[in-house]
Amino acid sequence: MDSTQVQELLQNALNLEELMVKGEGSHYEVIAVDKQFDGMSRVKKQQLIYGPLMEYIQRNDIHAVSIKAYTPEEWARDKKLMSL
Repeated sequence: MDSTQVQELLQNALNLEELMVKGEGSHYEVIAVDKQFDGMSRVKKQQLIYGPLMEYIQRNDIHAVSIKAYTPEEWARDKKLMSL
């Protein structure tokens, strides 16, 4: 499984506004941006992202996933901070 497949899987399942997936082998980093994250705890956001991936995690196609999930407002703020 490669990062493009992980990205397609998540996008098809969750229809996110923005989605970036990096990684190789069985380790991936996910940045997800969508309004549906508004009001969710960090744990709930991660559970939403893990949902479509569970089958692949159980089969060990995916070993590790780092998740950062943002609302559009949080993402805009964090992007500004990253560019400083």
